[in-house]
Amino acid sequence: MPASFATDSNFSNYLDNIEHRLNTVVETGNDEELFIASYFHGHFSLAASQVNPEHPDPYHALDVILKDNLNVAFTNGELAEPDQALVWTLWDSCKNNSL
Repeated sequence: MPASFATDSNFSNYLDNIEHRLNTVVETGNDEELFIASYFHGHFSLAASQVNPEHPDPYHALDVILKDNLNVAFTNGELAEPDQALVWTLWDSCKNNSL
């Protein structure tokens, strides 16, 4: 999202939309979806807390921080490759459908 749209309120709403989506999995998801969403949710919450609220493009900052954190986790063998792919797919879906 362009920096001109990146107000605190817009970014906060964006984070809330993703949180809501992840929380919905608890109610509607199967075991695999729940596992992936729960794993991702921890990384998402950490990355969101690391975004500087003064950043000119907090959406991009979140994306970079989250991807970096996940890449480190995956390099350390935290998830099998099929599950890693599901985490990436979930992030792509969240970020593209939460604006």
